[in-house]
Amino acid sequence: MVTGAAGFLGSHLCERLVRLGAHVVGIDNLSTGRLANLSALVGHPAFEFRRHDVTVPCRVRGDLDAIMHLASPAAPGDYLARPLETLRAGSIGTLNLAEAAQAKDALLVLASTSEVYGDPLEHPQRESYLGNVNPIGPRSVYDEAKRFAEAVTAAYARLGARTAIARIFNTYGPRMAGDDSRVVPTFLRQACAGQPLTVAGDGSQTRSLCYVDDTVDALVRLLGSGCAGPVNIGGTDEISVLRLAELVSELCGSAAPVEFIDLPADDPQRRRPDISRAARELGWQPQVSLADGLARTLDWYRDQLGARAGVR
Repeated sequence: MVTGAAGFLGSHLCERLVRLGAHVVGIDNLSTGRLANLSALVGHPAFEFRRHDVTVPCRVRGDLDAIMHLASPAAPGDYLARPLETLRAGSIGTLNLAEAAQAKDALLVLASTSEVYGDPLEHPQRESYLGNVNPIGPRSVYDEAKRFAEAVTAAYARLGARTAIARIFNTYGPRMAGDDSRVVPTFLRQACAGQPLTVAGDGSQTRSLCYVDDTVDALVRLLGSGCAGPVNIGGTDEISVLRLAELVSELCGSAAPVEFIDLPADDPQRRRPDISRAARELGWQPQVSLADGLARTLDWYRDQLGARAGVR
C-alpha cells in the first residue's frame, strides 16, 4: 500500500513498485494529488486505486507486506493553506496506518522529511541531529506533523512492529504541479513564462536537490533492506537559491531578471544531508546530476505546456 499515491513522489513510487513485480494499492484523498499522475497505471492488473483519507481507518483485505506512508501536503503553499489537514495526516493518519501495519504484520515505511531538522545548526545534517524547529511558527504544521509521525513510528517499533523511517530532502522532477510552490517548479514556471524569478531573501540560503528517480530508488532499497532508520535521502551537491535561479534561467533561455522577495518565516538557511548511512545501509547514492535532472524536468514541463495549448 502506498498512501499519497497520486502525488508527485507517490506516483513515481507506485510505478517503480509495479515494474518490480509488486501488487500496489494506491491511497489518496486527492486534496493535493492528481489522478493524472497515475495515468500510466490505469487498467494495470497489479495496481488498484482507492480514494481515501488516511485520517479514517482503512480496511485492508488479504495479505499486506508493507505500507509506504507518503500522504501529506508537502509544498509550502499547500501545507500553509491546509494546516489542520497536514497535522491530521501526520498524527491521526500515521496512527491509523501503524495500527493497520501491526494488524497485518506489515512493514510501515514512513516518508519523513528534512524539515524535522528545522533551520539546522549542524551542517551537514546527520540523522543523530535533533533539530532546530520553531514549534509554533507557520511551518510547524508540516515540521511537527512529521516529527510526531516519527515519534509514532518509533513507539510502534519499540512495541515490536516492523518500521522504517526515511528523511527525504528536497526532491524535484516531472509531475510537480504547475502551481507547486517549491523552488524548482516555481523557477521553471516563471522562466518559461518570461516572468521575473522570485528569490527569497538575498538568495544565499542553500538547498541540496535530488532527482525523483534517485529518491524513489532509495525508498525501494529501504523497503527491502531491514534498516529501520531514520535514514537521510537526498542530494549532496549544495547550491544557493540564487545560483539555482540563474541555472534555470540559462537552461530555459530566459532573460527575465531576478526579483528579491521577503524571506518566509523560519526558512532554513543551509540544508545538506549526510548520506553516509544510506550509502552504508542501502548501498545508495544519487546518480542523476542537477544539470541532467533539471533538463529532464524542463522537457516534461514544456510537454505539459504544449499539451495544454493543444487542448485550447
